[in-house]
Amino acid sequence: MRPLGTKPDPHRRQRRVLRAVAGFEFVKGIFVVLMGLCALALVHKDTWLIAESLLALFKINTDRRSAQVFLDFADSITDARLWAAARIAFAYAALRFTEAYGLWHERTWAEWVALISGTLLLPLEVRELLRGLTVFRCGLLIANLAVVAFMLYIILANRRERRKVHSITTRG
Repeated sequence: MRPLGTKPDPHRRQRRVLRAVAGFEFVKGIFVVLMGLCALALVHKDTWLIAESLLALFKINTDRRSAQVFLDFADSITDARLWAAARIAFAYAALRFTEAYGLWHERTWAEWVALISGTLLLPLEVRELLRGLTVFRCGLLIANLAVVAFMLYIILANRRERRKVHSITTRG
């Protein structure tokens, strides 16, 4: 129940969804920072030996083709690649944190960042679906489509509202 004399907030629901998206972007940023830290932790380490230990830990036979591909990949990792991966991860995390901050504080620029970054990820997600349908991949695509659609809705709704306010102020 709201106090007497106050108007209902027509944007309350939108604000809650924006904050949920902001929280999701923040969590993605934290995840990517952790991946960057993992890359840095592997610098000057024998990545092939670590990969072999992981396979043993999960009881995966090293004679399997997928295990060999994993070991070959681990053997090709260089310190320069690890540093590059960490830099990319931290830059991407900075973008996610900036977007989360902007969405939390309902900044128009953040809505555009969310729309564009989400749209840019769609072809990659579709490509992954074409490689094989999984619940995780389908869920990611559906969630990203929902975020992109919501951001488009918010941007268009805000534009309509600004035009409406502008037409009222220019008449009066």
